Amino acid sequence: MPEPGAITSHLAAADTPELVRAPEATFLSVGGSGRPGTEAFYRKMAFVTAVEASLPGASRISPSDACVIEILYWYPKQAESVEIEDFYTGNSIDLLEYRITTRVADSTTHNAVVSARRDAAGRADDPGGEVELFTLPESLVVQVMHHGPFKDEFETLARLGAFARERGLRRSGPHREIHIDPFTAQTPQDALRTILRDPVA
Repeated sequence: MPEPGAITSHLAAADTPELVRAPEATFLSVGGSGRPGTEAFYRKMAFVTAVEASLPGASRISPSDACVIEILYWYPKQAESVEIEDFYTGNSIDLLEYRITTRVADSTTHNAVVSARRDAAGRADDPGGEVELFTLPESLVVQVMHHGPFKDEFETLARLGAFARERGLRRSGPHREIHIDPFTAQTPQDALRTILRDPVA
């Protein structure tokens, strides 16, 4: 049985792969499917950001308008099984399902979310999106900080997958990307920081 690792800070990761426990956290969430980076994908991201900004202060984790976006990715059950290192190459990414999230206070209520969604409508609404509260439990994860363009994540995921495999661990849930720096479709990606985090067992 692997060492459980220490509980990490939610937004912390080393530049080299590590085994830690990710803390339980509550999020605003909207679901989607298909290839990341599309117009629909960025519309959903803007929608989550707008709803978070409309929450009362006690519900907001971020003191600024630049909330941290986190995305969980997985494939439907009929897709080929993939591990950490081949997550984006083992299947067509058009098959991806995802959940775009941003963290909120654990005390955030359903009524507060409904009110914030109403206030955000018209500024960055996603007609097909239903925003909801979502909780991720504490879990054993492997993680690493990726620096730079998203297209270069393959090499970083290969290192993370090798690290897990050497310890007899396999991915046990959705792949998670935590975008420390805010971004849009037009943002230069060279300086972006992204935590790549995968639950393992």
